[in-house]
Amino acid sequence: MLCQACQAEIPREASFCPKCGQRVNGNGSTPAPGTQPTGRNSPPEPERELWRGRYSAKTMVGSWILAGSATLAVAIGGLFVPPPANVFVWLGGAAAVGLLWLYLLGYLILQRLGVSYTLTTQKLMHQTGILRRVTNRIEVIDIDDVTFEQGLVERLFGIGTIVISSSDSTHPKLVMRGIDNVQRIAALIGDTAGQERRKRAAYVERV
Repeated sequence: MLCQACQAEIPREASFCPKCGQRVNGNGSTPAPGTQPTGRNSPPEPERELWRGRYSAKTMVGSWILAGSATLAVAIGGLFVPPPANVFVWLGGAAAVGLLWLYLLGYLILQRLGVSYTLTTQKLMHQTGILRRVTNRIEVIDIDDVTFEQGLVERLFGIGTIVISSSDSTHPKLVMRGIDNVQRIAALIGDTAGQERRKRAAYVERV
């Protein structure tokens, strides 16, 4: 028999799921998702949102600096080329630099509007897409490891990439790029997973 809430295997004689704590009805099913069993053995608190975030524009500071340097180089370079050749330098350079700025701006817009994350006390949701939105979720109790990576520039601005390893079948490894306050958010995700495990274990023991 499988739990309808978390798909864990449940012994036929059990009244509650040993993994998520959902009450098992007499017909072998569990209550609908979002409902909580009542009584003194009920889970202590409802689901709460802890953090909501998306790709930070500060992640691209290095790219902005590079684009600005290229723009300045084109402007200065044209001064050292005698006319009328300097006109072609400026026009060609302006076209190249313009395409670079458009690419960077387009990439930022796609990341900002197309990727978002929501962490609650029970799950981490990952949403992607602009016209077509796809939402995937990882139960925090299934998160096995949380690490974060930072480059030199990223360390200066407190941003980075969070890598999550889990037992979730659809997202065994989730890479979250461009996260602001990366150290605090990585610790929050790890602490939330640990707290949920302890709560579920204590709840099952009481049952």
